[in-house]
Amino acid sequence: MAHLSLTEAFARYGATLKNPMWSVSAWTMQGELVVSQWAHHYRKGPENSAEYWGRTTRWEGPGKNEFKANLERAKAHGSQVRLVIVSTKEVARVEAGEDASKLKKEFDARPELVGEVAELDGDDYVIRFRRA
Repeated sequence: MAHLSLTEAFARYGATLKNPMWSVSAWTMQGELVVSQWAHHYRKGPENSAEYWGRTTRWEGPGKNEFKANLERAKAHGSQVRLVIVSTKEVARVEAGEDASKLKKEFDARPELVGEVAELDGDDYVIRFRRA
C-alpha cells in the first residue's frame, strides 16, 4: 500500500476534508461517506466482512461532532462508506485518549472496500466493509 497524507487519501475518493487539522470524515459528490479509521480497531465481521469499530467518547473537538453527524446521516440514508486506514506505532497513546493529531501516522486509501454503518448507538459505532 502507498502511504499518503490524510488529504491525499481522502482525495483518492474525490472527498475534501472540511478542515484537515481535525476532520476525519467527508462526503464525496456521489454521496459516499469517506471515514478514517484506526488500523488497530479492525476485527473480522460476519460473512467475510471487515469491521472497524470505535467510541467517539475517546476524543474531543469539532472533528468528533462532525464525524458523529456524518455517521448519523450515512446510517439514516443507507449511504455507502469508503475507508482510509490510519496506522500508528503509538496505539497505547491513542487508546489512552491522547491528542492523536500530534502522533506520527500513516494513511492508506482502500478503494476495493465498500461499507455501511452497521451499528450506531450513541457514541459507539461499527462500520462493516466488503470487497467491491
